[in-house]
Amino acid sequence: MADVENVIIVGSGPAGYTAALYTARADLRPLVIEGFAWGGLLQQTTEVENYPGYREGVMGPVMMQEFRDQAERFGTRFITDDATRVELSDGGIHTVWVGDDAYRTKAVVLAMGAQHKKLGVPGEEELSGRGVSYCATCDAAFFKEHETVIVGGGDSAMEEAIFLAKFAGRVVIVNRRDEFRASAIMLDRAREQANIEWLTPYVVDEFAAGERGALEKVRLKHTETGEPLEHTATGAFIAIGHEPQSELVQGQVDLDDNGYVRTVELSTRTNLAGVFAAGDLVDHTYRQAITAAGSGCKAALDAEWYLRDTPPAVEAPAVSEAVEA
Repeated sequence: MADVENVIIVGSGPAGYTAALYTARADLRPLVIEGFAWGGLLQQTTEVENYPGYREGVMGPVMMQEFRDQAERFGTRFITDDATRVELSDGGIHTVWVGDDAYRTKAVVLAMGAQHKKLGVPGEEELSGRGVSYCATCDAAFFKEHETVIVGGGDSAMEEAIFLAKFAGRVVIVNRRDEFRASAIMLDRAREQANIEWLTPYVVDEFAAGERGALEKVRLKHTETGEPLEHTATGAFIAIGHEPQSELVQGQVDLDDNGYVRTVELSTRTNLAGVFAAGDLVDHTYRQAITAAGSGCKAALDAEWYLRDTPPAVEAPAVSEAVEA
């Protein structure tokens, strides 16, 4: 079975690269299918100041390059392209396709991550990283005493607003309804903040740049009357949830109602033997670089122990084939 890998890691970011580092140090020669847009959500982040070891902070893309370089140092191999299809078995050989090229492996670590839900309005993409953000925990410190808005009405939006209020001069929460989906306790905590205000029922129509090319105006629309409203802000944080990038494995591994991969107890094991999942693909609670990295470490160890303790894998029907049969 010389053409069968020990472990393939699908995805990158802190979880994928940490899994690669640990499996490489275990002499498993991991193959990482890191994606064309490698590095995960941290590639969209400016300065990261809350990861231990970076006393002066580090730019997100620089951090991911360092993670990647460290994994490569110990023998990790990379394919900088997207996995297009997978055929997973239960304890047998798994196959991952990149276009027409098929790669077979004894173990798989799924680390495709999650992506922020976007509004899809004009200016959002263009001003991402220039005033428009999806992570107050990452970027709030850059908006000290600034006029800011939070878009969203759930617990995530309240958490973002409360954190942002420690830095910003004013935080305006924009919600499409008068009622909020957030829990009562989170709403109460947000209302206790003197510099948090509320604007309902409005939706964002457009993010507009100023002369310097950064965010300057948020154009809103009343959801009932259609009345426009222009709000001045240099920071806008979109907190309408996350979407796990689990489409690749739908129908093969167990997913929860929101599309996150289910893992067994406190491990990274999925319902299929030899298939492990880590990072934001499984985590809809913490979503931090350090927790994703820790999850990647766990997945690597789980994969290493699986390969150590399991008899040599044999060809077995893929899950999709077994279901059809």
